[in-house]
Amino acid sequence: MRATAPRSIRGEFRGRLGGFALDASFSVPAAGITGLFGPSGCGKSTVLRCLAGLQHLPGSLCEVDGDVWQDATTFLKPHQRPIGYVFQEASLFQHLDVNANLLYGAPKRGAGPLPGDIAFDEVIELLGLARLLPRAPRNLSGGERQRVAIGRALLSQPKLLLMDEPLSALDRLTKDEILPFLERLHARLALPVIYVSHDIAEIERLADHLILMRSGRVIGVGPLTELQSNPALPLATARDAAVNVEAIAEAYDPTYGLLTLRLDGGRLLVPSSPMTAGERRRIRIAAGDVSLSRAAPRDTSILNTLSVRIVSNSPVGPNEVLVVLALGPDGSGVRLLARVTRRSWDQLQLAEGLDVFAQVKGVALAPERNNNSEPSK
Repeated sequence: MRATAPRSIRGEFRGRLGGFALDASFSVPAAGITGLFGPSGCGKSTVLRCLAGLQHLPGSLCEVDGDVWQDATTFLKPHQRPIGYVFQEASLFQHLDVNANLLYGAPKRGAGPLPGDIAFDEVIELLGLARLLPRAPRNLSGGERQRVAIGRALLSQPKLLLMDEPLSALDRLTKDEILPFLERLHARLALPVIYVSHDIAEIERLADHLILMRSGRVIGVGPLTELQSNPALPLATARDAAVNVEAIAEAYDPTYGLLTLRLDGGRLLVPSSPMTAGERRRIRIAAGDVSLSRAAPRDTSILNTLSVRIVSNSPVGPNEVLVVLALGPDGSGVRLLARVTRRSWDQLQLAEGLDVFAQVKGVALAPERNNNSEPSK
C-alpha cells in the first residue's frame, strides 16, 4: 500500500516589488498554526498576500494540501482560493449587526451544510460571541471587533486561514483578552493557520511551526522548538531567548501547589493550580533561567535539576556563551538553551558532549488551551 504523503502548504515566491526583492521558499504542515515571524519590513505580509493571490509574482509556486493555486501555468485569483483572511483592522460592515457581519461571507448552502463545515454555533461558542450578535460594530470594543472578524473568516469555510498581525492594533490588555480565544480555535479546529506577527510572545504562545524571515528571505523553517534552539538563527542569540516545549501533566501535590510535568528527557515541578493527569501544556524556559553544574546540586531552593548533555556552544558577545543542551542522561530529549559567562564556561571546563546538570530557575506554564469558558475581562 502506498503511503499517504503528508499534508503540506508549499510556497516559492520570488520577484521584485519596487525596490524590495522577495525570495521566500517554504513547506510547512497543512495543520496547526504556523507562525510567520521577522522584523518589520522583512516581507511577512507580502508572503501572506502571495498566498492569498492578492500579489502575483510570475514564476512562483503556491500549493495547499495538494491543490495548486499557482505555478507556471496556473494562477487562481483571490476569490477562487478557499481562504479566510484576518487583517490588522477588523473592517466590519457598519450598517450590519454582528450576526449579519458573521454570515456575510458564508457560502449559501441550499441543501444544508456540507460535511466538515465549521458550524455557526461552534464559532459563536469558541469566540464567545453569543451576547454580541444583535450589536452594531460601533458598540464593540477593539477586541470584540477582531473576534467578529475572525468568526466571519471562519464561516467562509476556508481551507486555509491567513492572519496578518491580527493583534497589532490592540493594546496589551486587549491582546491578553483575545489570545485565549485564538488558543481555543487552535485546540478545537483542524484548520491550518498562517499567523503573521513581529511579536515573539504571540508566536511562542500560539505557533507549532515557524517560518523565520529576514530581508525578504526565509532563513529558517521548522517546528518552533527546533528553530528556537538553533544557535545559527537569531531567536537563539536574542537576549530574551527561550525554548517552548510540550509537556504532560503527571501528578499534583496539593500541599505545596506543585504540578509534576513530564517532557521528553525529564520531569519538572511547576507551581500551578490542579490539572488532570495526561493533560498537555506548553511551557517556556528562558535561556537566562538555566544554569549549569558539573555535580548534582545539593541544598538548593531551585526545584528543578535536570540531567543534560552539552550539544554545542557558541560565543554571544565577548564574555558570554550560548549553550545548547539536550535533556536526559543520553542526550536524546528535548533541547534547551543556557546562557553562561565565558568565565563560568572556562572554570567549569565545560565542553561539547559533556554530561552535566541544568538547574532551571523558572518555568512559564502557558494558559490552558481547551478551556471552554469565556475568559474574564
